[in-house]
Amino acid sequence: MILPLASPKSGPRWAPRRRYGFRRRVGLLVGLGLVIWTILQVLSIHHRIALVDNRPPPSQPSDRVFIASTHWNNERILRSNWNDAVVDLVRTLGPDNVFVSVLESGSWDDSKGALHELDTRLDRLGVRRNITLSDTTHQDEISAPPGHEGWINTPRGRKELRRIPYLARLRNWTLQPLVDLARQGVTFDKVLFLNDVVFTVDDVAVLLNTNDGVYGAVCSLDFSKPPLYYDTFALRDSQGDEHIMQTWPYFRSGASRRALINMEPVPVKSCWNGMVAMPAAPFLSSPPLRFRAIPDSLALSHLEGSECCLIHADNPLSQTHGVYLNPQVRVGYKPEAYAAVHPARAWLSLQNIAMALWENRIRRWTTSSYFKLQVVRGRIAKWQGNQPQQREKGDFCLINEMQVLVANGWAHV
Repeated sequence: MILPLASPKSGPRWAPRRRYGFRRRVGLLVGLGLVIWTILQVLSIHHRIALVDNRPPPSQPSDRVFIASTHWNNERILRSNWNDAVVDLVRTLGPDNVFVSVLESGSWDDSKGALHELDTRLDRLGVRRNITLSDTTHQDEISAPPGHEGWINTPRGRKELRRIPYLARLRNWTLQPLVDLARQGVTFDKVLFLNDVVFTVDDVAVLLNTNDGVYGAVCSLDFSKPPLYYDTFALRDSQGDEHIMQTWPYFRSGASRRALINMEPVPVKSCWNGMVAMPAAPFLSSPPLRFRAIPDSLALSHLEGSECCLIHADNPLSQTHGVYLNPQVRVGYKPEAYAAVHPARAWLSLQNIAMALWENRIRRWTTSSYFKLQVVRGRIAKWQGNQPQQREKGDFCLINEMQVLVANGWAHV
């Protein structure tokens, strides 16, 4: 018996093709939806950034400001931008409302000459100041007999001076006039810490007015080689994590990332990033807030934390008033870097925003900070087991590094 062949249009053998076609259509619709959603999101973010960046600067703050800064081999930026910006700032705030405290330490360029010129200009304005030019070089520091604190036995088989205690000591030196003036009844509202960066008076005004002036600390964003931000050592998001990417939008934390995208003050656990404003009160309290390093005994575990991060861990106002990064305030370590993050239009292009958003998502979906953090936490736990009387509040600041001072800067060991 001969049976007729089945019609090619009938029977179940064509069902897989129909199912495949359905899945393909669904995939295309989902893909199209993602594209449309991304375009709308990117346009909205780009518009918001351009809108915020083009706002007129706020009225000049009425705060009395104590300006603190340390310098080492910064002649070029001092002469090209920094001195002029400080003088402009003093004129704007009013000479009677400002004190300038600067420490230069053992530069081998003509930073001393540049700061002497600044001293002369500030003198003409009648500005109270303390500009100290120190001849003590890094070589002098590391050649001194090892002291009890700040020196550590390194894997190189010798006792070396740690970088962070040295930097903390310099920063604390610039705060001494704040204490001396308070004893004389002269007080200030804010302390403004300035790195060797290009900035303007408007940058300072926006920074000081962040969150209506209520904060434990507020920082700018700093750039040396845009679009990469610079101070990765001190910046931690609202969860205490390091950046997930060195380009915008930087953060793993949803709270930090959403605020950044909205061009609002970004909640963080720590920042420094070129320019920082903090209320002066904690530096005059008892005990006074000061820069510090982690104990030498903990640093022996091959751990280190920035003094500019630990200050936020110690500041009582960090918990009550918050620590913020203001994305409107972007400073540069070179004029070219500053110009790159202050273009005529929005500082991020449509293409930059689209690619960065998806890169950030993919990194968040495919990476974790858990294992990196476990190394640090394990070493802290072991240290605390051996030192039960000690605790480290700034555990989120710590990284798996050992840093020492050397004649021409600093080194990892």
